[in-house]
Amino acid sequence: MSFLRPCALYKSFITFPSRRWMPCQSWGFLRWPGFDGFFRFLVIALLWSTFSEIRFIPSSSMYPTFRVGDRIIVEKASYFFRSPAINDIVTFRPPEQETGFGKDAVLIKRIVAKGGDLVQVHQGSLYVNGVAQNEDFIAERPSYTLELKYVPSGHVYVLGDNRNNSYDSHDWGPLPVENIVGRYVMCCYRPSNH
Repeated sequence: MSFLRPCALYKSFITFPSRRWMPCQSWGFLRWPGFDGFFRFLVIALLWSTFSEIRFIPSSSMYPTFRVGDRIIVEKASYFFRSPAINDIVTFRPPEQETGFGKDAVLIKRIVAKGGDLVQVHQGSLYVNGVAQNEDFIAERPSYTLELKYVPSGHVYVLGDNRNNSYDSHDWGPLPVENIVGRYVMCCYRPSNH
């Protein structure tokens, strides 16, 4: 009954030395990781908690980019190596002169201008250094007017994507860069009822 035995090609494939690493050949990968694995997990968990966090979106100030209830991942390390850029979505502590926020409050907005820029909102358009910005990500054009403002060095100008329903730099002025907590990376959860 030779047709029931495995062929020679099959035997050589399974027993060939370079194929022995395959998980189907050794079930050792299912072992408990031991001290090394536990230590690696601990290091990764500490790095994750130090350099990133998950945040909840409580309001519609960034609609349509974010919806109420979204959970996003924010990384906190990149601004140690580079400056904030225009169109970065950042989380930050509100300026100290603003009242009504708890000491642990963190807001999220989009950077529209950096230090040295001139910002103006006129006839429903945002102008940075006299150039109208193409903003296809906003909910609707702003209904307010903002006179020409200078963004000092070490500051950024932040606006919510829902321009008419956002408490942002058009209300309280430029944001100091040191107030920035982190930069948006990705949305990790979006409720299905929205």
